[in-house]
Amino acid sequence: MVDNAVKYTPAGGRVTLSAVPLGQFCRLDVSDTGIGIPEEEQGRIFGRFYRGGAVRAEEGVGIGLYLVREILRRQGGYVKVASHPGQGTTFSLYLPRE
Repeated sequence: MVDNAVKYTPAGGRVTLSAVPLGQFCRLDVSDTGIGIPEEEQGRIFGRFYRGGAVRAEEGVGIGLYLVREILRRQGGYVKVASHPGQGTTFSLYLPRE
């Protein structure tokens, strides 16, 4: 998550991490001021080998976000995305506290 945030944030941009306890979960937010993800792609980015149109020039195989979702799911957690093209993205990872 952090690698993607750094990779897709231009020079002078910002990547931030925060953690907040929320009931039975701990929410870890990874936010950036990068290129953002178009709304029509946000539902597909967690698919195995999915590569968005704006990132195909970057090195990668499109499995990282799939693995994040699967690892969290197997541990009883989940991940959400909020993004606006040209403004940045926040991935919120919900990790079970127990």
